[in-house]
Amino acid sequence: MKSSNKPAPEEKFVLVGRVTGAHGIHGGLRVHSYAESIELYRIGETIRVCLPNGSESSMIVEWVAPHGRGLRMGLESVGDRNQAEHLAGALLYVEKSRLPALEEDTYYWHELIGLQVYDTAGTLLGSLDEVIPTPANDVYVIQAEVDGCSRELLIPAIGAVIRNIDLEGGVMVVDPPEGL
Repeated sequence: MKSSNKPAPEEKFVLVGRVTGAHGIHGGLRVHSYAESIELYRIGETIRVCLPNGSESSMIVEWVAPHGRGLRMGLESVGDRNQAEHLAGALLYVEKSRLPALEEDTYYWHELIGLQVYDTAGTLLGSLDEVIPTPANDVYVIQAEVDGCSRELLIPAIGAVIRNIDLEGGVMVVDPPEGL
């Protein structure tokens, strides 16, 4: 499951997609999904919709279908193209309790954002600010303040570099490659 780095409207929700535009004339939506599976968007279930202007509402998923790299979706209260176009840019959230359980040593991105990152010598490198997906492996973006200047450190999310993740303690320990 991929998630954006924006905060959820409430702690019990997680960002799962973004409306990119309208599809057709009957209120269909084009959605860029951060979820790895379409199964997260269940017909008849509620989804939280947060518009760019800050307004929020809960809507029922009527239908969902894969479409290219994203998906198409129908929401109960969106019946025409004008209503669908109004939702362009809206963020879609579901309750965290709907996320599938993960294998051991596997994490959702939203669990990692905000962790304090230390090297193996115990030096604070900064805070995990963002996760960038790449074809080879994810890359963790660490933000730090060094001598009054903001600094960004890119850490590959591979076993040889990521030594420990303690979600309860809010800490990640890394052994960055030489030169970082």
